[in-house]
Amino acid sequence: MADKSSIEWTQATWNPTTGCDQTSPGCDHCYALTLSRRLKAMGNPKYQRDGSPKTSGPGFGLTIHPDQLQLPHRWKAPRLIFVNSMSDLFHPDVPDEFIEDVFQVMADTPRHTYQVLTKRAQRLSKIATLLPWTDNIWMGVSVESARYSFRANHLRKVPAAVRFISAEPLLGPLPNLELTDIDWLIAGGESGPGARPMYPAWAEDLRDRCRVEGVAFFFKQWGAWVPNRESGAVPVTIEGEILDAMPKVMAPGAPVRMRRVGKGAAGRTMGGRTWNEMPTGPSQHR
Repeated sequence: MADKSSIEWTQATWNPTTGCDQTSPGCDHCYALTLSRRLKAMGNPKYQRDGSPKTSGPGFGLTIHPDQLQLPHRWKAPRLIFVNSMSDLFHPDVPDEFIEDVFQVMADTPRHTYQVLTKRAQRLSKIATLLPWTDNIWMGVSVESARYSFRANHLRKVPAAVRFISAEPLLGPLPNLELTDIDWLIAGGESGPGARPMYPAWAEDLRDRCRVEGVAFFFKQWGAWVPNRESGAVPVTIEGEILDAMPKVMAPGAPVRMRRVGKGAAGRTMGGRTWNEMPTGPSQHR
């Protein structure tokens, strides 16, 4: 049986590799790194190799698990499967040959649909021609701020049936993110210790642009912070900075009051509704 997932946009996870290294600010409060420390302490054999103290730490050294390759063959019921929820398949320490093996397993199990997500978009586009791109493989890149919108340009070079963007944790506006040939966009704020607030307009703008351009939009969560005028709310600027007090003069893009309440209390409604849109199938852009 597949590992059931609490991630809102998938059903199960499969980790043929575990561990990673920080590559951009979206990694600063990585949930997988925090979880790996607990798993190492519990004696889980997948999380005994330590990585760099500066970028990964206890239990999060990149580790390849060939013994996990055949797991999807054993799962008889069709599943929507997030590949490498605890790693990045395109990490530089993963050999090309192993990535090819993972993709071949996905191609050989068409009853499942696989969601592969990476921050290493340049490597993805470089080796894409080596991989079998069957209709059950969705490929995505993480874009947490405008500085990393270039990852979407590399994604567009990949002949995946579905291309998607994960704008989570969303750390800034994405005015330069081009949605041409993108099928799905996931947006969400950061949760957990040290979580940074997501200025509401950042996600609202992505939602509105997706609606105009026919891109499926999925709002995963507000994260730890939510727009709120109750006691304890603080001003957050359009740059994501937390202020001590509201400015006396308000201008376009003025600070909004937000409160740290935790992921569960913050919820995942925007504009009075949930956004659970999913791609409907292989697109016509290949």
